[in-house]
Amino acid sequence: MTAIPLFEAESTLTDRYQTTVPEPVRLALKLTKRDKVRYALRPDGSVVLTRAEQAEEADPVLGQFLEFMARDLAHHPERLQSIDRELVGRIQTLVAHVNVDLDTPLSPDDE
Repeated sequence: MTAIPLFEAESTLTDRYQTTVPEPVRLALKLTKRDKVRYALRPDGSVVLTRAEQAEEADPVLGQFLEFMARDLAHHPERLQSIDRELVGRIQTLVAHVNVDLDTPLSPDDE
């Protein structure tokens, strides 16, 4: 028995294989700009389009810092220095007895 669709629509593929998701589908899946969608190909050749689960959002401050570091390394590779064994040993001594639980909230608001 074939399921009767609640809605059918067509859209056209561009030269770059892009298309617009019809408004009723966007509304039903609660899609907004930059959301990701997932395609599931079924054995009968049909495709199911669903909203992809959002990965945990990246930290914008960390992202900007990493971008800064990448630019700086690309423009000034001569600034890159190795860390000597003495510094590594000192760091290990300083943190040797520090226990960190990465799952503990940083503040009550993070719970």
